[in-house]
Amino acid sequence: MPEGMILKGVGGLYSVKSPQGIYGCRARGLFRKEGITPLPGDRVIFDVTDENDSEGYLSEICKRKNSLVRPAVANVDLAFIVVSPVDPEPDFLLVDKLLCIYESKDIEPVICINKADLAEKNDIQSISELYKNAGYDTIVTDARTGSGILEMEKMLHDRIVVFSGQSGVGKSTILNKIMGDYRMKTGGLSEKIGRGKHTTRHAEFIEAGDGYIVDTPGFSSLDPGLLNHKELAFLFREFREYEGKCRFSGCLHINEPDCAVKEAVEKNLVSRDRHSRYVKIYMQAKEAEIKRRGY
Repeated sequence: MPEGMILKGVGGLYSVKSPQGIYGCRARGLFRKEGITPLPGDRVIFDVTDENDSEGYLSEICKRKNSLVRPAVANVDLAFIVVSPVDPEPDFLLVDKLLCIYESKDIEPVICINKADLAEKNDIQSISELYKNAGYDTIVTDARTGSGILEMEKMLHDRIVVFSGQSGVGKSTILNKIMGDYRMKTGGLSEKIGRGKHTTRHAEFIEAGDGYIVDTPGFSSLDPGLLNHKELAFLFREFREYEGKCRFSGCLHINEPDCAVKEAVEKNLVSRDRHSRYVKIYMQAKEAEIKRRGY
């Protein structure tokens, strides 16, 4: 049976790209019985039912590397978190929540500082240094002029990529810049995957060179219930070098005495603002879990 990858799913019909071409496939009933929803990005095995019309049925979903909720996609390799120094003011709490989500899913995050033409150089530098010091790659872009876009495109090599960030930071403008040429190059696929009928309710993968990019920005807001508060300390990269150095094993780095992370904050080795947001995210995630449990 042929294998392929789901590019898009709308109304129970999944567009699957395989070496033999693109097939419109329905999911067999067993997926519903097992509570499994096929997602764009899923590697699948399918049965061809009509070769002339390129139709088939999904018979198996291969093991996922990861999956996201917004956008609802699977097997993501790289995530751009877009932030703007101005208009709107940066929501660093959202950025740090997104970083935690991607760390938990084994997705490599890159901080994209957009609207460079509108911002002061010092503001751009402070954001860049904040996240570089935390262990993350950063890139500065101006989506309107295209500055920095080529550098982003180089990161697409053989990867599945998503975009995220607060509303108004320019995610869609960046996506249009990157995907404009690729949409034209892959125009022959439009009929099969229904391009032109796009709605932000459905994620769609667009080929970008030898990689794929999701054309629906996600995570403009984030439910803290998506994070496990017990794992948060391991999701802040700059905390990791202090693992095992606290007085108590399982230290939460919040109220415990002789905490190596809090000592690092006092010595300006760890960002005080990042640590404060860690505490806030922890409390929000814990509260969300209590509400979910009902006690």
